[in-house]
Amino acid sequence: MKDTYTLEDLRNWGEITRDLDRPIRLGVFGDPVAHSLSPEIQNTALKHANIDVQYARFHIRTGELREAFRLTQECQFLGLNLTIPHKIAAVGLIDSLDEPAKKIGAVNTIRISAGALEGFNTDGGGFGRAIRDNFAIDLRDLRVLVLGAGGAARAIAFHCAWEKSERLVILNRDLKKAKQLVDELRSEFIGPRVLGPVARLDVVAWDESAIRFQLANLDLIVNATPLGLQPRDPSPIPARALAPHLMVFDTIYAPGKTALIRAAEEAGTRAADGRLMLLHQGAAAFEIWFDRSAPLVAMRDALK
Repeated sequence: MKDTYTLEDLRNWGEITRDLDRPIRLGVFGDPVAHSLSPEIQNTALKHANIDVQYARFHIRTGELREAFRLTQECQFLGLNLTIPHKIAAVGLIDSLDEPAKKIGAVNTIRISAGALEGFNTDGGGFGRAIRDNFAIDLRDLRVLVLGAGGAARAIAFHCAWEKSERLVILNRDLKKAKQLVDELRSEFIGPRVLGPVARLDVVAWDESAIRFQLANLDLIVNATPLGLQPRDPSPIPARALAPHLMVFDTIYAPGKTALIRAAEEAGTRAADGRLMLLHQGAAAFEIWFDRSAPLVAMRDALK
């Protein structure tokens, strides 16, 4: 079994995989995708559950997604996960969406059933459970800053809204995109809560002085941008802007610590990476594919 497959491999799937002991019927599509730990946790789950298939990484580029979906259907795949940059693009390419995926406008899990592609979003729920695991607190008690407005950021922002977070602020380099997301969320934040001089739902420009102003009225910073996927990526927020009262959650997980995690530690801020979010969204995906409880303990052990 190769470490990572490509669209060209899918075109020649029978030849490429003919010597495998167990067929590959699940996988994750992304660009980049080599960093993904999904095969480690999902293959552990499959083995633990005595399900005789394998899960693999697929390096699928923008523009290749439609054909890749068609080929996985032809090759009788059972399901897929999607990561950067495919979560939003997939919405227009699949047959049906569950209600969260429809509202969020992004898909991270696909079930292939009777030749049809069914889309789900397990990112938000996985994020909420990861926050509880890492910081022993629920989102409803937190004032949250989300960095980003793409697929993962949208799922996290909507989940914060559905969990009735105390406050939600969206920060994105494309301010128009951030404002659009806030407009979509506005109906979720209509209510009697009053928090003084700051709005319960807000958008802010990617500017250090604006960020500093916001941080005094926040508890949790969530990085849902790709910054951190590459070792040389800078921290989206410098250590000098952070404070010990904050918590930092980076959806990125890497072999080493991301620049944001290092900045948080330098500032004395509690911090966690995205491995437990991956665990919980992966467990939810397993349950969608197989309609049975995921072996969460075994999957968690696979991450260590």
